[in-house]
Amino acid sequence: MKITCLAFALATSLLTITATTLAQPAADPPREAATFAGGCFWCMESPFDKLEGVISTTSGYIGGHKDNPTYHEVSNGTTGHAEAVRVVYDPKKIGYAQLLDVFWHNIDPLDAGGQFCDKGTQYRTGIFYHDQEQMRLAQRSKQDLDQSGRFDQPIVTEITAATAFYPAEEYHQDFYRKNPERYTSYRHHCGRDRRLAELWGVAPEH
Repeated sequence: MKITCLAFALATSLLTITATTLAQPAADPPREAATFAGGCFWCMESPFDKLEGVISTTSGYIGGHKDNPTYHEVSNGTTGHAEAVRVVYDPKKIGYAQLLDVFWHNIDPLDAGGQFCDKGTQYRTGIFYHDQEQMRLAQRSKQDLDQSGRFDQPIVTEITAATAFYPAEEYHQDFYRKNPERYTSYRHHCGRDRRLAELWGVAPEH
């Protein structure tokens, strides 16, 4: 059977295209960000890390007036920042409303002075929205919780636009994994789980 140059070229081209297509890596999943402040950021990574669809969590600082603040500055309450966690997630696998539900069940939304044993505005609770849809969902979730009758006090958690987020020092990242004994001791002595159980009926896994 006679094989023409054109036929050979077309066949070779097809094989090349097929091989190239097969060799290409899978596309990265779509990504969106959510930012929440819930007291000590050590305790806010774990609840989100265990969720399917969450790609990463990062402890950091947001809502202040100083560029590149240090932990020492923030913890002293001199920069206006709150300790927070930045959650990167795949919106095809988990929705922002689900993240909000996890957030509420891991904080004390009635305490305007801090969280659990940590006091000061650097430990305030807050939802920092990244777009208008996040703002709408956050406001609705807060209103629904306020009107649910669960609490006899108002919800004081702030809902504000996300500003510059500064990742915390490396030793703070994944602290619950790097230092499990210290992390568990801190949660216990700070009364976090005891208070969450009072508020929500059961303390979340951590």
